[in-house]
Amino acid sequence: MKKDVKLLRVLAGETQAVPPVWLMRQAGRYLPEYRALRERAGSFWDMALNPDYAAEVTLQPIRRFGFDAAILFSDILTVPEALGQKVTFTAGEGPSLMPVSSAKGFDENTENWQRYFEPVYEALRRTRQGLPPGTALLGFAGAPWTLATYLAAGAGGDEQKAAKLWAYRDPEGFGYLLDILGECVAYHLIRQLDAGADAVQIFDSWASGLPDALYETVVIKPTRAIVQKVRTARPDAHIIGFPRASTLAGYEQYAKVTGVDAMSLDTAAPMGWAAKSIGPLCAVQGNLDPIALIAGGAALDGAVDRILEAMDGTPFIFNLGHGILPETPIAHVEQLLKRIRK
Repeated sequence: MKKDVKLLRVLAGETQAVPPVWLMRQAGRYLPEYRALRERAGSFWDMALNPDYAAEVTLQPIRRFGFDAAILFSDILTVPEALGQKVTFTAGEGPSLMPVSSAKGFDENTENWQRYFEPVYEALRRTRQGLPPGTALLGFAGAPWTLATYLAAGAGGDEQKAAKLWAYRDPEGFGYLLDILGECVAYHLIRQLDAGADAVQIFDSWASGLPDALYETVVIKPTRAIVQKVRTARPDAHIIGFPRASTLAGYEQYAKVTGVDAMSLDTAAPMGWAAKSIGPLCAVQGNLDPIALIAGGAALDGAVDRILEAMDGTPFIFNLGHGILPETPIAHVEQLLKRIRK
């Protein structure tokens, strides 16, 4: 562990008087420098898969705000693309894929994965060179269930119907899909660590609304398998999990079973409960409402103070409960950091 990196100390179980802070989607459309680079790049995908652009975007919020961690500018849908499933980003509409009902024919050649992902790893290496001392570098990937929702629906992952039907009607075939996705995710996380990431986060953005048995099958088990694969290859790996909008029982099970070092919570999770129920199991990350960040003023100060008070004495990383929104005023991010660091 790097002794001067506060976020890594928290992931190792230490409590910090002033918690480390970073924000999901902190490199994004609320920053004018991001919008300028996005226009120059021509498309989201061209920017994400260009090492120069991706590294620059990753560093922009660090230069402006001095967050305690930089998270690589990339996308969870790089994994389906590496498996041979073409992803298209349309302005104003988001990603789209050709819906699939079988994982047969997916590219399982790891040499092809390496070639596809290489720009991502090069972006990590370049970002590492540009980071100030004490700032952690995070890599990430989408979890198998969330990726499966995109693949089954061919569009936004919050449309779970197609993936649920597949899981219920053809558990063996759907399990095969989760296995392939899990192999590619583990491969990608390991190589992000090799390329300079200090820790990695697994985003299960569409983990909400699942019955207990299905949650165990499609969220818990695949995530545990990924953590085990990564730790087998890199025993000292630091891993954060984000099963967004799980039930409280689901969050607790995730923390107990998967083996992650920290769990990120969505805006609805009570932080007093998290300190008592999750804190003894792993570090906690979260969970400011992004809308409170837009609101600013006394509402933002109060929301920050309540989280800090609830997490006092718990290994804790301050973050949002979901990604920062494009209309967020820069002055409110500055207010947030000032309030946390006092």
